[in-house]
Amino acid sequence: TEDIAVKTTATKHKTSKREQTEAAIASEKKELDLTQQELDAALAYYDKLKPECVDHGLSYEERVRMREEEIQSLKEALEILNQQDLA
Repeated sequence: TEDIAVKTTATKHKTSKREQTEAAIASEKKELDLTQQELDAALAYYDKLKPECVDHGLSYEERVRMREEEIQSLKEALEILNQQDLA
């Protein structure tokens, strides 16, 4: 009978451990699914942004020149806006 009690207790402990492990697995699977969804969303956003970031074959000097032209046109627009505010 002592052997039966020991085995019964061991069985209860193993059953409890198995239930805890199954609950942990379910929780981890749910977390994995959420993480995968976040990754998929991030990759989709990356794919959307990638064309904007790709080098379009312009040299560094051409990019600098274009940026300076853009800055100059923005300065001119700001001057026009400031003159309209004063009027």
